[in-house]
Amino acid sequence: MRTNIVLNDKLVDEAFQFSQTISTKRELIETALKEYVDNRKRKNIRELRGKIVFTDDYDYKAMRK
Repeated sequence: MRTNIVLNDKLVDEAFQFSQTISTKRELIETALKEYVDNRKRKNIRELRGKIVFTDDYDYKAMRK
């Protein structure tokens, strides 16, 4: 999708300082979007904590072998 946006120059410069391999704004924005989505997915998984009920014979240690 092609779009035009106005970015905060100071924030973009700071983001480039943290990125070692990114050289274009396009790469920077794409990486930021991927990290944002991954972060939101992890948040959704954490909301399931304590809501999943395992059967009595569930043995997670046996699955590791």
